[in-house]
Amino acid sequence: MITLLIGKKGSGKTKKLIEKANEAVKNSNGNVVVIEKGLKLTYDISHQARLIDTEAYGVQGAEMLFGFISGICAGNYDVTDMFVDSTLKIIGDDMAVLENFIQKANKLADQANVKITFSVSAEEKDIPESLNEIIAKI
Repeated sequence: MITLLIGKKGSGKTKKLIEKANEAVKNSNGNVVVIEKGLKLTYDISHQARLIDTEAYGVQGAEMLFGFISGICAGNYDVTDMFVDSTLKIIGDDMAVLENFIQKANKLADQANVKITFSVSAEEKDIPESLNEIIAKI
């Protein structure tokens, strides 16, 4: 299952993502992974979650992020929840690219039985309509 945290910059998406990630750590019987761009969540995310900085691995663009997420799922079968902060800063601002990326990520989430939450700095009206069928908006 895919969840998008949608809102303009400064609307509280990251705060909500932190709350959901820490809640997932408490409730999960497996591993929780939080992916971010830069090291800004180090002290906010529970130490029991795996915090990964995309910059440390040179992850840029939708294809690289998808491959990165796929690799995490393939190498660690007990990941139950994954959170990605600042998605558009990693993949770029093109909504067509976001649409394709989210559709692929949704298939991966179903296949790997992982709940993936992405924070997206955009207004709801800017999100492609086709994503309404496969996402839960918060």
